[in-house]
Amino acid sequence: MAATMAAFRSLRNLLIRRVMAPTPQGLSLSLRPMSSIAQDEASTAAPREAPDHKYESLQVTVAQKHILHVQLNRPEKRNAMNRAFWREMVECFNKIAQDPDCRAVVISGAGKLFTAGIDLMDMASEILQPQGDDVARISWYLRSLVSRYQETFNVIEKCPKPVIAAVHGACVGAGVDLITACDIRYCAQDAFFQVKEVDIGLAADVGTLQRLPKVIGNQSLVNELAFTSRRMMADEALSSGLVSRVFPDKVGMLDAAFTLAAEISTKSPVAVQGTKINLVYSRNHSVADGLNYTATWNMSMLQTQDIVKSVQAAMEKQELKNVTFSKL
Repeated sequence: MAATMAAFRSLRNLLIRRVMAPTPQGLSLSLRPMSSIAQDEASTAAPREAPDHKYESLQVTVAQKHILHVQLNRPEKRNAMNRAFWREMVECFNKIAQDPDCRAVVISGAGKLFTAGIDLMDMASEILQPQGDDVARISWYLRSLVSRYQETFNVIEKCPKPVIAAVHGACVGAGVDLITACDIRYCAQDAFFQVKEVDIGLAADVGTLQRLPKVIGNQSLVNELAFTSRRMMADEALSSGLVSRVFPDKVGMLDAAFTLAAEISTKSPVAVQGTKINLVYSRNHSVADGLNYTATWNMSMLQTQDIVKSVQAAMEKQELKNVTFSKL
């Protein structure tokens, strides 16, 4: 075992020295464009239902190798979020977090729009008729209820797999809570975003007020959206940083989202998932704390064989999609 580890370290050191050496003129270590990789991935089998993912409000399919597609699947109800949804999202993403085959996730909405937000008709009894026979007990119940709803979107952020939100049509109320917990956001030209809660007499309480300011970095704009519940259209969402790309229609947007997911899935899962975990941690901590956390993280993760494989592929001008990384 000691001899094996010594040989591994020697190979790793050799590869690092070689890849860090000046690149000879005319030699490029860059990989193929994303779109080319995606075209190869698109040639795989058609989407199929993901095993162990059977839900009332969601449909989960294996879109491509290593990529899961989670659809809000109540199109007849405009993908409104009923009690089943709040429970099933937690179950779904806890499973995805532990799925060694999954390396990226795309979330979209079935039908004509992404989501109309909370299903008030289904949720009214829980919210408007809380359990308890005095103020303390009613308050205790409501706090537990809100905390449970918050976990529905916290699990997206906690999931180490990158999650791409693909939004078309309306993204209202709790839909904004959902997408701000995702890592990357694309939208179609017909998309609009609306922090709707003030119009129904409450302050948004499951993530928008906490995450949206950090997503777009403009407190004045966040305040305007939250106080007025006005619609933010696709072009403004792009210019403000809420989404990173806008596409003419849903088909083009989903194609681009799966292309991006395919690109991500070719990378080392140790590197990608470690990057997400460190990005989320650093967003909520000081630079010094973030650097200390990363140093602690990488004191073990730098020992992965994925580094040797990735560096060797770059030296040999080999595409990462042809490199086999172990499951994680």
